[in-house]
Amino acid sequence: MIFKELKLRGIWLIKIEEHKDERGFLARTFCNEEFKQHGIDFDMVQCNLSHNKKKGTLRGMHFQNPPYEEAKIVTCMKGAIYDVIIDLRRESATYGNFSALELRDDDYRMLYIPEGFAHGFQTLEDNTLVYYQMSEFYHVEAAKGIRWNDPLFKILWPLAVKIVSKKDLSYPDFQK
Repeated sequence: MIFKELKLRGIWLIKIEEHKDERGFLARTFCNEEFKQHGIDFDMVQCNLSHNKKKGTLRGMHFQNPPYEEAKIVTCMKGAIYDVIIDLRRESATYGNFSALELRDDDYRMLYIPEGFAHGFQTLEDNTLVYYQMSEFYHVEAAKGIRWNDPLFKILWPLAVKIVSKKDLSYPDFQK
């Protein structure tokens, strides 16, 4: 795997290394030792699959409050997403900043997001599948969010937002 740290400290874009032959390829998508070599201590406890029927669907911006903060590895298994993360770590030099990138089913990249970040995405194609590996179980009482169009962050989503859950629409403006 090839690890590239992004501008928000602790965020890693991970590209798998394909071992090709006439059948196709085999690639490692997780190795505890390789992750630890990059300062990532990831204990996976839950995996989630998100199927999104329509292009323009938006999910986010989600996080869990302490003591149930979660790290995650996000992979686009089918289709494409515009993936957005917001740094919510008050002690961080990049607190309140966001970063965005595209993940596609054909680029074989994953995004590692540590604890302390809000996460969301917009689908760029119909029938998009997103796979999450999580370091913490889902706790409804700790589940929180930031509205996807909060004026503080000025996130420019690439498509018109067509579908958003009522819950995601209900989040208040973020208070820095």
